[in-house]
Amino acid sequence: MKRYRESHDFYHCLCNLPVNVESELALKFFEFFNIGLPMTLLSGVLGQLRLTPEKRHRLFTEYLPWALKCGGGTSKPLISVYWEERWEQNVEDMKKELGVFDPPPAVWGRPLSEAAKARKKKLAAEKAAQERADLEAMVGTDISKATPS
Repeated sequence: MKRYRESHDFYHCLCNLPVNVESELALKFFEFFNIGLPMTLLSGVLGQLRLTPEKRHRLFTEYLPWALKCGGGTSKPLISVYWEERWEQNVEDMKKELGVFDPPPAVWGRPLSEAAKARKKKLAAEKAAQERADLEAMVGTDISKATPS
């Protein structure tokens, strides 16, 4: 179990799966078919209840067949790989050696540029709120309730 926890993030890299709910569940199914840990199957079965119907459909029609074919068919058991000894190895070469191939491409909830804009807007709002709080502390009153003279 300890080795599984230590290796999980390497599986994300090796399988080219980002860290989001859909990809995490795909990886859990891959891990079950590859390693056979019951908790990974349980995570996949219960975790999919959090998904929207569209995402659940994609999980079962695209990612699950990939996990079964790749994790249970073509790849070697990854739990026995000494990742610590492979830092210098090319990932594509390692994938060929271990029989791993990429899953369907991940679909992001929103483009990264849109996420960056939303983050910038949020930070600006937080900064404005902090400046307002600082000003109110200096004046000693709630400036939103003050009326102009």
